[in-house]
Amino acid sequence: MDLHCEGCAGCCVDWRPLAPDAAGSDRAGRRPPLDDAYDLVSLTRDEVAGFVDDGLGDVLTPRLFVADDRDETVTVDGVDLAAVGDRPVFVIGLRKPPKPVAPIGTDEPRWLDACVFLDPTTLQCRIHDEDRYPRTCSTYPGHNLALDAETECERVEAAGGGDRLLDDAPPSDLPPPAFGPQALGTTVFAYPDVDALDGTGIVDRIRDGTLTAADRARFVGAAVGSSPGSLTVDPDRTADARAAARDADSWAGRAVRAWTERAGTEASLVEADSETRERLVRELEDDAGAPETPGW
Repeated sequence: MDLHCEGCAGCCVDWRPLAPDAAGSDRAGRRPPLDDAYDLVSLTRDEVAGFVDDGLGDVLTPRLFVADDRDETVTVDGVDLAAVGDRPVFVIGLRKPPKPVAPIGTDEPRWLDACVFLDPTTLQCRIHDEDRYPRTCSTYPGHNLALDAETECERVEAAGGGDRLLDDAPPSDLPPPAFGPQALGTTVFAYPDVDALDGTGIVDRIRDGTLTAADRARFVGAAVGSSPGSLTVDPDRTADARAAARDADSWAGRAVRAWTERAGTEASLVEADSETRERLVRELEDDAGAPETPGW
């Protein structure tokens, strides 16, 4: 697998405003998610714990799934969710705030939902090849290639973005997919107390993207407290991780809030000159403590 990623960011941004036919193409399974995030980067339990330990628990967000007729279900706020027994299943991924980006050589920047770690000016990942770089990212698009599914690399090529997928052979050491029976407690988790969710309005907050820090932290804690291959959730690990995630105040979490506020009130920012946009990126990310991008 050989990729040309410079100037692309195709797998880090929401494609749908650029190509409406992309809608639904990022779904990894038959169950529709409650949220509307595109290409959510699912994390392993150890990766979630690592982000929490590094004070980055505020970059994490849960994804729950609407049940289909083959699923076990539990009902939360009147919605049937996919479950294991009496526990709703979920994954943890990286948040995607709106950022002013111009991916794949587009002429003008625009507000697109983008990975929290994507630098909007260099279109590079701020944690690429670092300890926190997720397995999902480092192996992309290996599972797509193994399943003969379209990749974002090919979508970029079709949009006139040059040659991106230079070798389409999936790596021989590709890890197991994030979903499946083997994933329980490792990349797919089961929330231990459905009664604590029902009646809280959390389903609506997931759907409209208004989860609170406490909402996100309760799922992060349950993921860190989970045991691979089991429904066991350690209460002490859960409580510690939940508190750490709820109280996290990282440069990345602050950037999520700042970009989200600006996207809602400053639509003209995307039309600003490059110097203005670069200054804002420095102010909201670099000067706030973001790691430098690695360069090409």
